[in-house]
Amino acid sequence: MKPRLLTFLPFLAFIALAVFLWRGLQLDPSHLPSPLIDKEAPVISVATLPASDEPFTNDSMVGEVWVFNVWASWCVSCIQEHPLLVSLSENFDVPIVGLNYKDTPSDATGWLERFGNPYAAVLDDRDGSVGIDWGVYGVPETFVIDHLGRVRYKHVGALDSDDIQDTLIPVVEKLQAEML
Repeated sequence: MKPRLLTFLPFLAFIALAVFLWRGLQLDPSHLPSPLIDKEAPVISVATLPASDEPFTNDSMVGEVWVFNVWASWCVSCIQEHPLLVSLSENFDVPIVGLNYKDTPSDATGWLERFGNPYAAVLDDRDGSVGIDWGVYGVPETFVIDHLGRVRYKHVGALDSDDIQDTLIPVVEKLQAEML
């Protein structure tokens, strides 16, 4: 009896692995859970681009609903979402703070000069430490922070116009209404 059972074990292991992989393929990679949701945003104290005497801190954003966008000049997907962020900054009343992730300041500023700058502040995270604190998987990633400094929404990957219209703007509007 034992030899017969042993011949089926590899087959059963293969079936279990196939079911596990099939289930993984059904998941949406842009909906990665974040342990930061509804928790206080990680502390930021980092230099800005162009460099200024004062570092940016997220304390300066308390009392405002704001969008935190992680991007880099080397990121192909960032080029796709960037015009949408420029339009959002021009047409919607929400500050966007950009975290330039693992990039050189000269590449970042040149990229913004070429494609436009939607950011109220551009943060220099060339070593990636701020991104690590925020649990960044890759770029681009976008967060919405409420007026109390809590992370309320996270989007992994490039935003498209539907993401902005159907999710990002409604989240921001809801949080702004809560301030009143």
